[in-house]
Amino acid sequence: AAVVDTDAIAHELTAPGGAAMPAIAAAFGAEFVMPSGALDRARMRALVFSQPQAKRRLESILHPLIRELTERRAAAAAAAAAPYVVLMIPLLIESGRWRERVDRLLVVDCSAATQIERVRSRSGLTEEQVRAIIGQQATRGERLAAADDVIVNEGTAADLAPRVARLHALYTRLAAARMHAAL
Repeated sequence: AAVVDTDAIAHELTAPGGAAMPAIAAAFGAEFVMPSGALDRARMRALVFSQPQAKRRLESILHPLIRELTERRAAAAAAAAAPYVVLMIPLLIESGRWRERVDRLLVVDCSAATQIERVRSRSGLTEEQVRAIIGQQATRGERLAAADDVIVNEGTAADLAPRVARLHALYTRLAAARMHAAL
């Protein structure tokens, strides 16, 4: 399967020379751009979590660019004969009209404690910062209620492998059936 990771696309767009950086600098000022030319994520995080209108302004810059690149990369993956494409979209439910964009919704779930610890270890944020970010997102219950499929991601990679293999087999069958029906 092909994977298109929208979080990676967002990082690409806000990296030095990223396509979103001129608009971000124009909208928020040079103080939100690091000397390298990348987005000052810590400064922007502090702003968007204290000012909802700043968050909406940032999203109005990033979301169209992310959507365009996601669609282009998904089309390229499909053209390259991937049996199906996985769109990794952390804020899919929050994006609105998401059911139009996907055939199935897979939620990778874990306990709140695990989620907080993983974000803290990956990003270096405090528990309070992580909880503030989580508080701005759809709840775990909302994500699970919207899901067609759920993988509980607790334990080791070896524990996860058979669950992923079962879903891969299902998605491959569904994609083949859809392709056959289209012919």
